[in-house]
Amino acid sequence: MRQVRFSARVVALAVVTLVGVGACTPERQADPGGRGGGLAQAGSAERETGAGGSSGSDQRTRPEPKPTRTKSKPKPKPTPTKAKPKPAPKPAAAGCPLGEHQREVETYLARLGGFGRVTVDGRQSAADCAAIKKFQQRYDIRPAAGRAGPTTYDVAKRLATTDTKRCKAASSGTTFCIDLTHQTTWALRGGKVVWGPTVTRTGMKGYATPAGTFTINYRNIKEWSDPYEVWLPYWQHFTQGMGYHQTTTYLHDKSIGSHGCVNLLPADALRAWELGKVGSRVVLFGRRPGT
Repeated sequence: MRQVRFSARVVALAVVTLVGVGACTPERQADPGGRGGGLAQAGSAERETGAGGSSGSDQRTRPEPKPTRTKSKPKPKPTPTKAKPKPAPKPAAAGCPLGEHQREVETYLARLGGFGRVTVDGRQSAADCAAIKKFQQRYDIRPAAGRAGPTTYDVAKRLATTDTKRCKAASSGTTFCIDLTHQTTWALRGGKVVWGPTVTRTGMKGYATPAGTFTINYRNIKEWSDPYEVWLPYWQHFTQGMGYHQTTTYLHDKSIGSHGCVNLLPADALRAWELGKVGSRVVLFGRRPGT
């Protein structure tokens, strides 16, 4: 009897064991290794933690350790090729470019004087730059950047080569002199230059200012021109509707000119007005090129 009961217990234990194994066995995974993301049914541990997918149930409770990164040796940076150092420019060279007439302008400014120290060597320097700028500002040469360009060269040459002795002064009072060839003008008193030489612009082609000796016979600090409908500041008339006055356009534009008048820069027109009066002598000689 005891033997039968023992056999029945063995059989029952075997049945229980077989049923438990069947309930816990998962279906075959698509990725047998369990690391490639293959699908599988979640076991009891997965249901408790909420984990799913192919990773183990400790994915969130115990994060996978981060892989140890081996410090790689830094790659040596390429040594840059050192360029040969350029010679340092002379003072003011960067802001005062070299012009194509540098040496000529230096020569004429040295002859004229009054604009600062210049070195006649054809090279730009701080002193040269300052002198050229001062010259350009005085004669309204634009831009006044210190560059010895064509206009600066032309004005400097005309002024430096003007011969003030060619003009015969009156025995008394002021004599205004106008060199039509050089397009310059100045004033004499007692045989001495008291103003200029400075630049002017006379009549254009078809309206050439005549050479000769005249007298100022009418003055008006601001005259209205009827035919040309423009104001003429510091007007001093000497012949045939022609006279000294302040320019109304850019004086150094040689493509145009006056209708016979003697155009002056503002500061020069004021100075001529201060020196002149009715009865002052005006001497014109030469001829404007191209007229």
